[in-house]
Amino acid sequence: MFQHIRQSIPSSVVVFLVALPLCLGIALGSGAPLISGIIAGVVGGIVVGSISQSHLSVSGPAAGLIAIVIVAIGDLGGFDTFLLAVFLAGLFQIVFGFLRLGIIGHYIPNTVIKGMMAAIGLILILKQIPHLVGYDVDFMGDEGFFQRSEENTFSGLQHALSALTLGPTIVGFFSLAILIASQRLGYAKFAISKFLPAPLLVVVLGSLLGWGLGMYRPEWAILAEHSVQLPQWQDGLIGPNFSAFGNLDVWVVAITIAVIASIETLLCIEAADKMDPLKRVTPTNRELIAQGVGNSVSGLIGGLPITSVIVRTSANAQMGAKHKSSAIMHGIILAAAVIAITPVLNRIPLAVLAAILIMTGYKLVSPALIRSIVAKGYQQYAPFIITVVAILLSDLLKGIALGLVISLIFIAVSDFKSNILFEEKEGEFTFTLRRVVTYLSKGLLKSRLEALPEGAILNLDYRQCEFLDADIEEVIEDFLKHSDYKKVTVKEIR
Repeated sequence: MFQHIRQSIPSSVVVFLVALPLCLGIALGSGAPLISGIIAGVVGGIVVGSISQSHLSVSGPAAGLIAIVIVAIGDLGGFDTFLLAVFLAGLFQIVFGFLRLGIIGHYIPNTVIKGMMAAIGLILILKQIPHLVGYDVDFMGDEGFFQRSEENTFSGLQHALSALTLGPTIVGFFSLAILIASQRLGYAKFAISKFLPAPLLVVVLGSLLGWGLGMYRPEWAILAEHSVQLPQWQDGLIGPNFSAFGNLDVWVVAITIAVIASIETLLCIEAADKMDPLKRVTPTNRELIAQGVGNSVSGLIGGLPITSVIVRTSANAQMGAKHKSSAIMHGIILAAAVIAITPVLNRIPLAVLAAILIMTGYKLVSPALIRSIVAKGYQQYAPFIITVVAILLSDLLKGIALGLVISLIFIAVSDFKSNILFEEKEGEFTFTLRRVVTYLSKGLLKSRLEALPEGAILNLDYRQCEFLDADIEEVIEDFLKHSDYKKVTVKEIR
């Protein structure tokens, strides 16, 4: 790992900058101590990163678990009892890994994975524009359509654009302009980008601009509510309530977290492998074990549940990371920064971080991606669009579930159309049964057989057939019994 550290420094710094507000925002949205989000981010980087064999995936607290965490903390009577559930959820995930349940991730269609990535990109853009202009009513990291402020994604955006706060707006658009210019001018090709990547440059310049605006015009100052608000690392540190071990509700919450966290992780791992320029394949069972260890450790020391998360992973990939040392180092930087330089971090405007997240989102839903999906035909772009819209209007898991159902329907229809080939040449008909022919083809086969003209020659070719459903065999047998009446000559080719 050590030979990769130097190359991983730029990407680890950027992932840290992306992870910092998300860890805080998810903890805030979960009704948990703010430090619990930071702990989960540190554990996700160092512990999960060390055990995982994914080269790009970054783990930490996930927005998809917010609703479960809020309800669980209330139902279990306290955060300490909830931590016990997190600890047990990790043990369940370790068992899932040893049972080799990670294979589930390989059966998710590519269109759904790409739809998930594009949807997260759109959500990042739509959710971060309010923070870009100083409308910080919703917490950073919220991915749900409905917000705690009784707004939704679109109404929140509308209100934000009609309630601009001048200081954050100037800083936000300045930061976004610098990021766009750096990309257009090829900043990454310059040597300085190796130790001062564009997002870090933007954080420095944006923070200085925010400070300068306050000095020039006090009414343009970036107030505390528009800046990072890190807690002291000693605040809110608690451990799990092991006396609740016999509480059945704790076990129900634990298995719920384990299942949902595992599904989100497997989805993200599939996406991470697609973003890997070297196209390496992550061992998914090993990943479940790594996530399980991470969740158990997080629960023991006061952290939120952990999954592999697409936003941090995509930021890591976009910065050219090649090795998991980037994920590990981001966890180390996160821990060190919270302990050593909290006052400095609390001067960073949220508008600057919003600009970084907007650029991350744009790269996830780039026009080139859309064009490549559309070019492959409706069987690819229809499930893709449905997945994107469903995630945008609900949440990640519901959107993925709908996209998966739609994709399976398209796959079934496509397979249904291609498992029997019908050809006709000069009165001689050839029905070629291919691959797996199930009862779904019964109606079509029956109608084609009955439509054969009197005196026709029929060739039934089974040579490409791997499985023939009993219903299909019965249809053929019934036809053979009365084919003489229609004067149809049948030849079976095996």
